[in-house]
Amino acid sequence: MKRQGFKFLAVLGVALCSMTAIAADATPAAAVPAAAPAASGPLAVTSPRLYALDCGAIKVGDMAGFSDIGDQDGQVKNFVVPCFVIAHPKGILVWDAGLNDGLAEQKGGVDHGVFHLSVKTTLASQLKTMGLAPTDVTYLAFSHMHFDHTGNAGMFTASTTWLMNRGELAWALSDPAPFGVSAENLAAAKTVKSEMFVGDRDVFGDGSVRILSSPGHTPGSAVLMLQLKKAGPVILSGDLYHTLHNLEKHRVPSFNTSRAETVASFDRVDSIVRNKKARLVVQHSPEHFAKLPKFPAYLD
Repeated sequence: MKRQGFKFLAVLGVALCSMTAIAADATPAAAVPAAAPAASGPLAVTSPRLYALDCGAIKVGDMAGFSDIGDQDGQVKNFVVPCFVIAHPKGILVWDAGLNDGLAEQKGGVDHGVFHLSVKTTLASQLKTMGLAPTDVTYLAFSHMHFDHTGNAGMFTASTTWLMNRGELAWALSDPAPFGVSAENLAAAKTVKSEMFVGDRDVFGDGSVRILSSPGHTPGSAVLMLQLKKAGPVILSGDLYHTLHNLEKHRVPSFNTSRAETVASFDRVDSIVRNKKARLVVQHSPEHFAKLPKFPAYLD
């Protein structure tokens, strides 16, 4: 790994130490998948909808760690940190839990070396705008378990089922915590109501909301593929790609857990996008986020 990559890991490790999770009571684990009941409460819909919520921002002062060939050393980039709510006739899925809402209390954000972390609008307040409480959420799923995708996981421990890749969870809960993982964010993972899976997962059983395995960034990384009635197929990238440059050039971050798996996942997702004529949303891209309907509007 290049010297810049080590610097990147060390600085982000400092940032992780400052993250705190929202505590909540947990319910016993349930490993056997069960069919979701038809939705009859808030956000009852007849076909899937995609809501894109602002769950924070990260300014990266040096992009060295986001390419293992050195072509982004010294570059500065702004990342959005979204959460997504998918309303389905059988329930509600939250895809990725963003930065912790507690950062909203730090006016102007928090600096950690090359990183600046900030939250302007809390996830809790945006759910309230939708008429939702955390207990209305049927499922919580993560593209992967890095801290900026699990920040508000502790909000969903009372009744929500966590959908978790078995290998990803085992990796994330290893001791010491792997690079990029906040153990506090995942404190409830062992006790919360959950359904484990390996590979792909059809969330509601009708093919309209599918978690697709795309390892490499982490051992159990995934993208989310939606089949929307009007918009057609949409794929949310997780962190398979961080920027439009990384998408175009297929750059591999130096901190990914497997370069070979990352390249294979590029091939899989690129092929699906091409064959299905799908819209790919690079989740951390401000350009892609800006092209989605502005919350509380939605894509359907």
